[in-house]
Amino acid sequence: MKKMILCAWTALYSISCIGDVTAQQQQRRPVSSFDRPVAARKTRIQVAILLDTSGSMEGLIEQAKSRLWNIINSLSTLRFQGQQPQIEIALYEYGNDGIPASNQYVRMISPLTTDLDLISEKLFALRTNGGEEYCGAVIRKATQQLAWSDSRNDIRLIYIAGNEPFTQGSVSYKEAIGLSNSKMIGTNTIYCGDYTEGINSSWKDGALRGNGEYFNINSNEKIRFVATPYDDEIAQYNDRLNSTYVQYGASGAMKKDMQMNQDVNAYNVSQSLKVERSISKSKAAYNNQSWDLVDRMKTDKGAVKTLEKKYLPKELDGKSEAEIEAYVVTKTKEREAYQDKINTLAKQRQAYIDKKTAENTAAQQDDLGTAINNSIMKLANKKGYTVDKN
Repeated sequence: MKKMILCAWTALYSISCIGDVTAQQQQRRPVSSFDRPVAARKTRIQVAILLDTSGSMEGLIEQAKSRLWNIINSLSTLRFQGQQPQIEIALYEYGNDGIPASNQYVRMISPLTTDLDLISEKLFALRTNGGEEYCGAVIRKATQQLAWSDSRNDIRLIYIAGNEPFTQGSVSYKEAIGLSNSKMIGTNTIYCGDYTEGINSSWKDGALRGNGEYFNINSNEKIRFVATPYDDEIAQYNDRLNSTYVQYGASGAMKKDMQMNQDVNAYNVSQSLKVERSISKSKAAYNNQSWDLVDRMKTDKGAVKTLEKKYLPKELDGKSEAEIEAYVVTKTKEREAYQDKINTLAKQRQAYIDKKTAENTAAQQDDLGTAINNSIMKLANKKGYTVDKN
């Protein structure tokens, strides 16, 4: 794949609002606090993925499904001043006839969120359907609707992928990218087709104007996974890991079902993808404190005192607060042990994959995931992030 690496910006600002927000809440974000030391705030990596879901883009959607957890695992290795950043992903689709023309065939599937299972569920639900592909419109909506940070240390990126001229629609891509530039968001373009054709249809110019990178990929190429001797054991530890989640709250049971369903979705693509997901679940970025009591009590030791016990799992029926806390402590220790096992096996697995890939150039691919991973790593390096694979 040919690509153009373009310069990144340096002047970024700060914000005090951290976490998931709805599109409506995003319009009421609090004003940034410039008085707090930058090092005291948790850094964030914010990535908005804008996918063309018109009729010809089925291969692109399959690549996105196949690479989601690999991208998360790559992001999970990044550190800033020794701390792991908070990872937030947003998802948009555009160019689909199922979306009203009044919305310019653009739909926000998910705002920026740390809920990785939600992103997976929404991604696997995508379907292609005809359409007009308005790149300027979707970039403008993503820029305006999402709760972008303005911290100088955070990474903010848009990735737009498609195969029609970048100039379509009533919203000029130049105007839209000017807006994203004003918020210090880098815009990267991924043309699904010939490199020169992408240049001629303004995809490279979009990246150039957006302080990003231009890529071209074969969106119809099926992802080739490398099976390893460690996959089965990692999958077994994943099943044990699932047993450590203790749901609470009105949506707890639903969210736990979602977790299991995303395991199935990954497995239906490939055993290797389920393994990639299992590795993600062993990382700090995979945090479910909104419905899992183990994650919740890591930051809120008194959470048990405010619970509605009717939403807890059946094994906790009739248990006292002290007994529930003891149960959660036990599950926390089990989870940490299973995550340690997965992490150890993951390193051995990656070494095996690296060796096989180096031996077989046919296993090396230029696809949606490769484009996103490589460009984020380059920008992170320029901004002073380090990679921690331990």
